[in-house]
Amino acid sequence: MTTGVSIVGSGHTQFGRLQENLEELIVAATREAVEESGIDPNDIDAVFLGHFNSGMVTDGFASSLIHQAYPQLRFKPGMRAENACASGSAAIHAGMNMIRAGQARTVLVVGAEKMTSRNTKEVTQALAGAGYQNDPAEASLSFPQVFGVAARDYDARYGSPLDAMAKIAVKNHANAMSNPLAHMHKEFTFEHCSTVSEMNPEIAPPLRLTDCSLVTDGAAALILTTDENAATFPKSVAMRAAEHVNDFLPMSRRDFLAFEGPERAFAQAFKRANVTLEDIDFAEVHDCFTIAELLTYEAMGLAPKGQGARALEDGTVYRGGALPVNLSGGLKAKGHPVGATGVSMHALAFRQLTNQAGELQVPGAELGLLFNMGGSAVANYVSVLEARKV
Repeated sequence: MTTGVSIVGSGHTQFGRLQENLEELIVAATREAVEESGIDPNDIDAVFLGHFNSGMVTDGFASSLIHQAYPQLRFKPGMRAENACASGSAAIHAGMNMIRAGQARTVLVVGAEKMTSRNTKEVTQALAGAGYQNDPAEASLSFPQVFGVAARDYDARYGSPLDAMAKIAVKNHANAMSNPLAHMHKEFTFEHCSTVSEMNPEIAPPLRLTDCSLVTDGAAALILTTDENAATFPKSVAMRAAEHVNDFLPMSRRDFLAFEGPERAFAQAFKRANVTLEDIDFAEVHDCFTIAELLTYEAMGLAPKGQGARALEDGTVYRGGALPVNLSGGLKAKGHPVGATGVSMHALAFRQLTNQAGELQVPGAELGLLFNMGGSAVANYVSVLEARKV
C-alpha cells in the first residue's frame, strides 16, 4: 500500500556557516529541485515551507520567499509549516495531503533555516521555545539539558550510555567525510569523544560537546507529485509510507526513555509499507544528540530497551553493516538547520534511491527509512521510501 505520492526531484544547499540569507537559501534549493526534476515551474500547483524560526531571523513571512525563485510561481498557494525540529517533515506531509485531497497534482516543498546569524546563547534560547512552557522546571531547561536528563536517566535505568554515545559521534563524523554537503568534515577518535577535556567540555552533563548536533544554516527542497504523474519523470521515488505521531508536550506526562511516540511511528510505517526492519537498506535518523540516536535504535527495533549499544557492537549501523544509519553524517556532522532537516533527509534518500549518492551510495538500495523528530520525541515522523522499479 502506497501513499500515492512520489518524489521526482531534490535540491540541497551546502550546510554550514553560510553567507547567504534565508531567502537566498530557499531560492537556491528550489531552483536545484526544479532543474533536477526537469519540471516546468508553471506545473507546480502549490508551495510549502518547513521553517521553525522562533525569532532566529526577522523573515516572519518566509513561505512567500519561495516565490522569488521563479516568476511562474506568482499566485501559487503558499504556506509555512512549523513543528519544531520536524518542521520540514510537517511541510512534506502538508504537501502530500494536498495532493491526496485532489487539490494539487504537483507541489514544491522547501525546508530552510538560518541559524548562525545568532550567537549560541540566542540559538539555545530560541530552540528552548519548543519545550513545554507552562511548567517552570521544564521551561528552564535548554534542549542539551533535556537530553542530558535522558542520558542520566538511561544510566540509572540501564547502565551508562556514554561509550555508545561516543561511538555514535565517531561513526557519524566519519560518514560525513564522504558527504560534500555536510557542515563539518572532521573525523574524531573514540578517545576524543569519550573524554571530557578543554576541547570536548561537558555542555549539559553528561553530554559532551561531541554529543551535540551543529548550529547550521541550510535548505533542501523536493518536488512531490502523484504516482501516476511520477511515471513521466526520468527519476522518481515512491513515498511508500509516511506516518506522523504526536505525543504529550510535557515530559512529566510520559516516560521519555520509552520513546513511545517514535516507536509507534516506526511500527505504523512498517505496517503501512508492509515491510520489516530487515527489508530496509539504510536509515537517516534524528540524532540531535547522540543519546537520541541510541534511543532510536531501540524504538525502531534494532535492539531491546536498554541494549541499543548492541547495534554498534555488532556493526549493524555502520557503513557496510546490515542497516547503515546516518551515512550523511546525520545532524551530528551534516548539521541541523532545524526547518531543513526533515526535507534534507528525504532529499538525500531520494538521491540514494536513484543512484545519485556518490560516495554515500549503498549499492542496490531499494528501501530507505527516515525518522525526523520535533522536540523531546513530541512530533515524530517516519517515512519509508522505495526506489521505482524500472
